[in-house]
Amino acid sequence: MARTRVRITPVLALTLTAGLALTTTGCGGESASSSSSGAKNSSDRPVVVATTTWEGALAKAAGAQDVKVIVPQSVQHAPDYDPKPSDLAAVADADYVLYAPFEPYAAKIKEAAGSDAELVEVNLDNDADKAKAEVTRLAEMFGTQDAATKWTSSFDSEYGTLQKDLKDRWPDGKRPTVVAQVFSTWAAKMAGADLAGTYGPEAVTAKQLSDLSKKKPQLVLNNAHMTTGTVLPDSGAEQVDIVNYPGEDLDLLAVYRDAAQMMETAMAAS
Repeated sequence: MARTRVRITPVLALTLTAGLALTTTGCGGESASSSSSGAKNSSDRPVVVATTTWEGALAKAAGAQDVKVIVPQSVQHAPDYDPKPSDLAAVADADYVLYAPFEPYAAKIKEAAGSDAELVEVNLDNDADKAKAEVTRLAEMFGTQDAATKWTSSFDSEYGTLQKDLKDRWPDGKRPTVVAQVFSTWAAKMAGADLAGTYGPEAVTAKQLSDLSKKKPQLVLNNAHMTTGTVLPDSGAEQVDIVNYPGEDLDLLAVYRDAAQMMETAMAAS
């Protein structure tokens, strides 16, 4: 694949440094981190710039080998990050720029990318079926279908194992009752739990708290990236803060492993 080039004008750089209004949902450090080995890219290897590790992990799962991430993984709530011109300089070498629609800086990313790099809006959802669908879609764009097929096979095998392990740890052998933040329902599905109610992304009202407590959940699956403390403090439920964003290694499977481990611990304590 021939690599495209994108110009970031001085005017745009000044616009970016002025700050971006960050107000929506999702979910320090150095600028533009990378998961690539540092080797010079061959002409047929797509160069991918991802706004966060979530998009970056999906690209890696799809078979991309040269993936650069703008928002550091250390940022707790990625949409709150204010990209700098130095972060966006990576866009100049991109063939694809991946972003999510809820990221407030997406419009600036688009402007920075100009008309050369292909802009790809990514559906960030760790529901197993939706994640695999995104990996497949990205692989078709990148021309890396074989790599994506291998990853999907590995994912299906490990996900199945995690589901079995979680079922084996159901309290008293019974399906646990849970309530979940709307961006953490995928974890309830993986655990085979009875999802009795959801909350968020808006602040939980007193009536919602009362209604959710009446469900007598054993677990509360909170969103670690939008946490405001204990959600149902008087319910007796074990709270699990589910992490949606992969680490700097862009290992998407680690998100599922970590969530499973935390839920297993919580079920043992419930």
